[in-house]
Amino acid sequence: MKLRIVTPLSVVVETAIDSLRAEDAGGSFGILPGHAPFLTALSVSVVSWRTAGAHHFCAVRGGVLTVSRDVDIATREAITGDDLATLDAEVLARFRAEADAELVDRTAANTLQLNAIRRMVSRLSSGADAGEFR
Repeated sequence: MKLRIVTPLSVVVETAIDSLRAEDAGGSFGILPGHAPFLTALSVSVVSWRTAGAHHFCAVRGGVLTVSRDVDIATREAITGDDLATLDAEVLARFRAEADAELVDRTAANTLQLNAIRRMVSRLSSGADAGEFR
C-alpha cells in the first residue's frame, strides 16, 4: 500500500508502507493493507507508519485521511521526523498553540460582527420609534 501526505504547497511523503497509525476525534486507529474504504478527519497528532520494520513519523495539523487502495492524507501543515519525542514535544505544541490562536482570532472577529449588527439594529429601532420610518 502507498502513503501520500500532502499540504497545499507540497507533497511531504510519498512512499510504500506496511502499516499506518493515526488519530481522529474517536481516538487512535490502524490501517493495514486491504483495509476497507475509509474517510476521517484527523486531529492535530502524529501519524506513524512502518516500512520494512522501520518506524517513521509525521506531525499533522489536522486534515483528512482517506483509504481506498492507498492511504492519502491532506493536511494544512506536516512535519516529518524519525524522532518521536522531538515531534511530540515541539511540533505538536506549536500546532496546538497556533490552533488555539486561530480560535481566539475567530472569536474576536465574531464578537466584532455581532457588536456591529447590534448597533445597526439599535439605530434602526430608535429611528422607527422617532417616527422616521413609516
